[in-house]
Amino acid sequence: MSREKLIAMAERTIAHNKAGTTDLTAGVTTIPVTNYFDPDRWRREVDLLFKRVPLLIATSAEIPEPHSYKSIDVVGTPVLLSRDGDGVVRAFVNMCSHRGAMLVDEGVGSARRFACPYHNWTYDQSGDLVGLFKQADFGDIDMSCLGLTTLPVVERAGLVWVTLSPQSTLDVDAFLAGYDELLAHCGFADMNHFGSRRLVGPNWKVSFDGYVDFYHLPILHKNTFGPDFPSESLFHRVGPHQRVTGPRGSWAKLETIPKEKWPDSVLTGGVWSIFPHASIAGFDVGEHKVYQVARIFPGDNADESITYLDFISTAPKTDEYIEVIEQQIAFLEHVVRDEDYATGLKIQRTVKTGAKKEFVFGRNEGGAQYVHGWIDAILETADEDLSDLFRRGVDVGRIVNEWPQATT
Repeated sequence: MSREKLIAMAERTIAHNKAGTTDLTAGVTTIPVTNYFDPDRWRREVDLLFKRVPLLIATSAEIPEPHSYKSIDVVGTPVLLSRDGDGVVRAFVNMCSHRGAMLVDEGVGSARRFACPYHNWTYDQSGDLVGLFKQADFGDIDMSCLGLTTLPVVERAGLVWVTLSPQSTLDVDAFLAGYDELLAHCGFADMNHFGSRRLVGPNWKVSFDGYVDFYHLPILHKNTFGPDFPSESLFHRVGPHQRVTGPRGSWAKLETIPKEKWPDSVLTGGVWSIFPHASIAGFDVGEHKVYQVARIFPGDNADESITYLDFISTAPKTDEYIEVIEQQIAFLEHVVRDEDYATGLKIQRTVKTGAKKEFVFGRNEGGAQYVHGWIDAILETADEDLSDLFRRGVDVGRIVNEWPQATT
C-alpha cells in the first residue's frame, strides 16, 4: 500500500501542476511570539514533547556495521546507540551505573565493550554490566541490576528513532502512522554516510518553521538555489508528519508513463518533514542523489537550537564522489548557516522586543500551521493519552488543509 500512497501523492501534485494551483488553508492563522522565547513554554516543549515522542537520532548509515556505535547529546540526555553482533540497534543512556561517568565521548566508532573511563566498569553491547575493576575489593553487588539504562529505539527505513524517556510506553507505530513505510522507498538503508555538520541556530521552532516553508525559497535563497525552486507548496500529511512537494519539476514527466512504471526516484521527491524536528531533502549529484538529513533540537535555553546535518548518498565512497559530495555538503552548509540560520538568529532578537505580539502564517503556509497545531495538542495531552492522540490520526493542525480545497 505504501507505493499506492506515493502514487496518490504524485497524482495530487500533478493535478495542482496542471491546474496552476497550490495548497491554501481556509484562512490565515497566528502564533504568539512568546512561543519562541518564553522559558516556561520552552521547558514544557523539552519535557512534554522532546522527552516523550520518538526523535530521529541517527541514520543507519552512521552505524552500518556490527559493533559500531554513535554517541550524541540530545536535550541534555547523553544517548549511546550500539549495533550489536547480530546487527540489532540498541539505545542507552550514556551513563555508568557506578558513579555516572559518560562511557564514550560524542561521535561514532566501533567497540565490542564499553569501559567507563572513571573506574573501568565494563558493559557489553546489550548494556549488561560484565566487568568490575577489583571486584573482590568493591564488595558484593548484583551485577544483573546494574546494566545501562535502556531507551526505546526502533530502526526503520534506514533511520533510527529513540525515545528519551526510559519508561515510555508510547505506541511507536501509532506515532509513525505508516510514514516509515513511505520513507523506505527512498532507499536510505542502502546508502553511505559522507559527512556531518553541527550548527547553532535560534529557537528550535524558528529553525524548523523554515523546513516546512517553500514560500521563502526564491527570496531568501535568491543567490543560491532559490531561482530554481517555486514558492508554492503541497503538503501531504501522514499522522503528525508531512511531505512537502512543489508543483513543478519532474512530476510532469510521469504523465506520459504508465503508473506501474513510475520510478521511486521521482515518487519520493520533495522534502520529508518528520515531526517534531527533522527534515530530509535530496539533491542530484550526477547520476546519484545526496540527502541532507537535518535534525533540530532545543539548545541550552529558549533562544538557541542545535542542528545536526548528516549527508548520505547512493554514491559509492570513492575518491571521485567524496570530492564532489564534499563540495555539495559545503554548499548546503553555507545555505543553512549563512542564509536560513543567519536570518533566524535575527528573528530571535526581534521577537523579544515586544513590538509584535503574534506571527502571522498565511494560507500558503499550512505546513507550519500543522506543526504548531500538533505541538499545542501534545503539550495538552497526558502521558496515558498520547498514543491515542497519534492513533486517531486526526488533523490537529490549526486549519484543515486538503485538496481540493486549495485554490489559485
